[in-house]
Amino acid sequence: MGAQVSGLLVAGTTSDAGKSVVTAGLCRWLRRKGVSVAPFKAQNMSLNSMVTEDGAEIGRAQYMQAQAAGVTPRALMNPVLLKPGSDRRSQVVVLGRPVAEVDALEYGSHKERLRAVVGESLARLREEYDVVVCEGAGSPAEINLRAGDIVNMGLARAANLPVVVVGDIDRGGVFASLFGTVALLEPEDQALIAGFVINKFRGAVELLEPGLERLHALTGRPTLGVLPWKLGLYLDSEDTLALDKPRPDARGPYGRETLRVAVVRFPRVSNFTDLDALACEPGVVVRYAASVGDLAEADLVVLPGTRATVRDLAWLRERGMAAEIVRRAGEGLPVLGVCGGYQMLGEEIVDDVESGEGRVEGLGLLPVRAVFGAEKTLGRPSGTAYGEPVEAYEIHHGVVTVEGGEPFLDGCRAGAVWGTTWHGAMENDGFRRAFLADVARAAGRDFVPAPDVSFAGLREATLDALGDLVEEHLDTDAVWRLIEGGAPGGLPVVRSAVKGR
Repeated sequence: MGAQVSGLLVAGTTSDAGKSVVTAGLCRWLRRKGVSVAPFKAQNMSLNSMVTEDGAEIGRAQYMQAQAAGVTPRALMNPVLLKPGSDRRSQVVVLGRPVAEVDALEYGSHKERLRAVVGESLARLREEYDVVVCEGAGSPAEINLRAGDIVNMGLARAANLPVVVVGDIDRGGVFASLFGTVALLEPEDQALIAGFVINKFRGAVELLEPGLERLHALTGRPTLGVLPWKLGLYLDSEDTLALDKPRPDARGPYGRETLRVAVVRFPRVSNFTDLDALACEPGVVVRYAASVGDLAEADLVVLPGTRATVRDLAWLRERGMAAEIVRRAGEGLPVLGVCGGYQMLGEEIVDDVESGEGRVEGLGLLPVRAVFGAEKTLGRPSGTAYGEPVEAYEIHHGVVTVEGGEPFLDGCRAGAVWGTTWHGAMENDGFRRAFLADVARAAGRDFVPAPDVSFAGLREATLDALGDLVEEHLDTDAVWRLIEGGAPGGLPVVRSAVKGR
């Protein structure tokens, strides 16, 4: 392609329409073509985040997309990350560092500064890479937010990016959603909407043809491809909507019995991608739990990370799940806490930062004490456990002091209860197998971890599958023309009731 800098924005009719996976697939496809490509999401709202090699926090999806592109993940690829702590307030992370805790109205006062950060970040990526594939957020037709938009059409207009809109046919109403998305936009925004992609289709594409032709006639925009339903592409999801999707059944166990894992689904659960590696193990069945009954048959209960540790601990108690977890631990049944979940397992939490609740009693299952500090800890620690090397990452305000127990990563173990602040530890194959074998012994299960599962290999296979979907089911010549030349001129304006049009 030469030194010319080009780009494309992948928007969607809704959250979870498939923007992240299409962006990753495009990045992998371009990488295969020998193109230097980087992902970009101007503003992401997600509780699934990751720490880059230089200690910056970005959305986990952008980290995955950088891996698809074969480049080092950087803060520039997700310059603004919003991490909700409640229905009204979010932490604002700018270029990998937290800068404020705001509500929706207060956030508006930051928009102009953030707009400049977004523009500068994208400009730098365009200088360094041949192509930048941008991902939008939510829907570009959220007309109540258009004036301050920096991630959808606001970004497309500022950077003159052609836009492809992805619609999820599995939700129903995909043609109305695609048409309505265009029709709600102002003419200047419509001029950049260059085509559609239909995602998660089950059946014969020929059955869609009349609808595709009618959509083209009504909007003047082609459908660039129909991506088939493909189960199992759930790595590095951005939000909890992914937890409601059908998930692939666990493969048959390598040994005689399965191992059942119940993951507590906190209201503000974060970094639940920690459990993806467990779900990839043959014979490990991972389910999310929101009631006492959901814990009943579990061999291992996991308390994952959360953006609202004290509030989610109160939720756990209100539902009776805290008492059940304490009872299970007393019987020697395995419990694992990660980050916020680990802090809950301790003797007490002192939080004058996140919740402002001060001193709160923990579950008392581990001899630790957590004190929340104003400074967020971001890091890429490494160590050993069970004689196996472990590389991980950490993102937390709570500083945990260990006052007993056996060492476990940076945390501790007491009986069949483990706790650590390290995210991503289960992605280390040798450690994961040793930990699951220990859990199986404690649970009395004849479960044997498979000796040959490579989580990194499975991740690469998933990214390759996304690249295959793009190559096989999108009009890649048309996509390439958009990347090189932008949206074609003369696209018709779709009339709607907006401002009397």
